[in-house]
Amino acid sequence: MSHASTSSSLDRRTADSTPLDDVASLVDDHVIRRDDHLNAPGFEIRPDAVQDVLSTLKQEAGFDHLSCVTAQEYEDRYESIYHLTSYDDRTREVSVVVPTAKDAPKSQTAEPVFRTADWHEREAYDLVGIEYEGHPDLRRILLPETWQGHPLGLDYDQDRPQIVPYTENRNPIEADTEADDGETMLINVGPHHPATHGVLHVEATLSGEQVVDLDPDLGYIHRCEEQLCQQGTYRYQIMPYPDRWDWSGAGLLNEWAYARVAEELADIEVPDYAQVVRTMSAELSRILSHLLAVGTYALDIVGEFTATFMYAIRDREKVQSVLEDLTGQRLMFNYFRLGGVVWDLPEPREDFFEQVRDLTDHLATALSEYHDLLTANELMQLRTLDTGVLPPKVAKSYGATGPVARGSGIDYDLRRDDPYGYYADLDWDVVTEDGCDNFSRLLVRLREVEESAKIIEQCVDLLEDWPESEREIQANVPRTIRPDDDTELYRAVEGAKGELGIYLRADGTDTPARFKIRGPSFSNLQALPEMAEGEYVADMIASLGSLDTIMGEVDR
Repeated sequence: MSHASTSSSLDRRTADSTPLDDVASLVDDHVIRRDDHLNAPGFEIRPDAVQDVLSTLKQEAGFDHLSCVTAQEYEDRYESIYHLTSYDDRTREVSVVVPTAKDAPKSQTAEPVFRTADWHEREAYDLVGIEYEGHPDLRRILLPETWQGHPLGLDYDQDRPQIVPYTENRNPIEADTEADDGETMLINVGPHHPATHGVLHVEATLSGEQVVDLDPDLGYIHRCEEQLCQQGTYRYQIMPYPDRWDWSGAGLLNEWAYARVAEELADIEVPDYAQVVRTMSAELSRILSHLLAVGTYALDIVGEFTATFMYAIRDREKVQSVLEDLTGQRLMFNYFRLGGVVWDLPEPREDFFEQVRDLTDHLATALSEYHDLLTANELMQLRTLDTGVLPPKVAKSYGATGPVARGSGIDYDLRRDDPYGYYADLDWDVVTEDGCDNFSRLLVRLREVEESAKIIEQCVDLLEDWPESEREIQANVPRTIRPDDDTELYRAVEGAKGELGIYLRADGTDTPARFKIRGPSFSNLQALPEMAEGEYVADMIASLGSLDTIMGEVDR
């Protein structure tokens, strides 16, 4: 496969300076000034020009992926940042910064241009207090509607008591979407239900057995992870938290997301040996996540508790044993450190390598079993083929990434498209399927386990031959990291569920002034109504399971 250059963001900015000037000419009428973020020089625009600017950048400049929206409050203003990139070229990035007055934090919504802005702006309103004019459904998303104040506001009183009365649920269906006979029924799926894969509440309005309206209700496990990270030091106190955003086993991928953004912010260069170790461990973590997704999906769809689900748990146990020997932990790994990893491979190395090779050899046989039990299963095919259809254009509008996007034929993977670690030096393929349905998303995850095994085997080959004198596991990192005041950066990695990004803003101290997490499950889950409306209740469960959401990453 071909790989993009691994040049730094500074090199990329220099190389793309002319294209950015061309982009500036497209939106110049609305630009107040240029705003320099480390990875994505951008434009500060008027609050009433959001839709014009984003539409122009999307239609005429190819920035068709709104990956994240960050909101924050300063002493003199509020600010929304729309982090834009391209599904066709991930190295092209632009930040659209929208400042609003302190006494009137109102800004035009981006929802008509990017559907994914719906939930992102609701979160910004909920936690920071910015109002988005023209938004179709501007209400709280993580906190109850009765909540008083906005927790990320500078003047928020954390000691203020909150009184949250119980309000009886009502049928949320709009008059123009009622069935002909006007008879509908509201059913609640979750928040504590095996099919929701966590504390997710789905309000589904039915006409007979068909879904006519659907609203995922979030916030049951909101744990203030961003605020916890803002209180921790860059060097020592933040790294343990990312594991907890995804308890499926993908924690090492999450750790890498923080490591990548902090290392670029502090100009830390990771040694090649540590990059290989990171790459190997990250793919083991990806397999751990995908096996749980496949096993629980079999349980959701065909009730395969005694076969596929138990096989997946059996194989996860083998992966966990390897990762436990490597990291000392079975799930909350805390293995990455800024500049590398905490320690080298376990001794004797030969035994560890043999254990890893036994695992990858076993996976080849196990995957054949999974295909026999699942992809060749007539019941699974009946339940998943042509259900939960998510066309590529719709998937892009919702900011879908990872297996969800690749199951819709979108050839997008940050390991290749914005290379980091050692991926650019290895031979592997990005897996896509064109079916756009629940079956395609299942197939993508199974095939990605194969690709991860290929990557792991190549890493083992490299590590076996690496000279002992050159096994450097960490760069020389300062004891205290204090990036320059008002330095801003958004960076992402290919997590198990998709693009896991982090925005950091420094204030000259050893703790971040703003720490924003872009969880891929948040954007992927937002597409569920598009996949489920008009289908049967059972199809909705199949669609929800196919998204492989993890609520710790949605609510954060």
